[in-house]
Amino acid sequence: MTGAARLSARAALRLGAGLVTLACAPAAQLVYSLSMPSLIVQPIADAAGFADLLSDPRRNVVLLGPGAGSGPLLRDAVLASLRAGKAGVLDADFFSTFAGEVPLLRQAGLNHRWVLTPHEGEFARLFGPLAGSRLDRARIAAAESGAVILLKGPDTVIAHPDGRVRINHNAPPDLATAGSGDVLAGLILALLAQGMEPFDAASAGAWLHGAAGRHCGRGLIAEDLAEAIPIILKQNNL
Repeated sequence: MTGAARLSARAALRLGAGLVTLACAPAAQLVYSLSMPSLIVQPIADAAGFADLLSDPRRNVVLLGPGAGSGPLLRDAVLASLRAGKAGVLDADFFSTFAGEVPLLRQAGLNHRWVLTPHEGEFARLFGPLAGSRLDRARIAAAESGAVILLKGPDTVIAHPDGRVRINHNAPPDLATAGSGDVLAGLILALLAQGMEPFDAASAGAWLHGAAGRHCGRGLIAEDLAEAIPIILKQNNL
């Protein structure tokens, strides 16, 4: 699913990530290389290749999951990133790959420097059935995982493992379109790359995502959202 990763990468670039590298299977290299001149494309065949990618200190944050599939390479990449002490965002296929494996992730190094961005179905796959409101469940999941949880929805809940919670409610229903979540993940990644704390990056990313959705209005598709980000930034003196 090459569209997902491209949406995330474009959003990250639009919000100020100065250097974005997209790691992909060698068979997909041409698709990615022809899509965006400003994107660095790095074919990765195995876990060793991904470890080499992580060794570059300029790659200070990592987004894993969008368009990756649920094969062994994603699993290896997530565990390698956690063990390397990186920060980042875990989304999309990550939740199927690590369904029910929160203890393993904690042992590998999952902590408050990481943002998990599930919708309700993905949330249930990773954390199982939790009781309570969306706010309660996000708070419990953050405490269990040690990570920042962004539970997507019309009222997006952002929970820190220390118990802090924020609710973002500026997202229009038009954002319920394919690829919208990939854009959100890229926005959060860009803010992390520029030094914002993960809880704040998740909160600001959710707000920007909602503001871009309102600006685009009815009929928006995911590709529109990243292009709206410079307009939102200018309108709000950001």
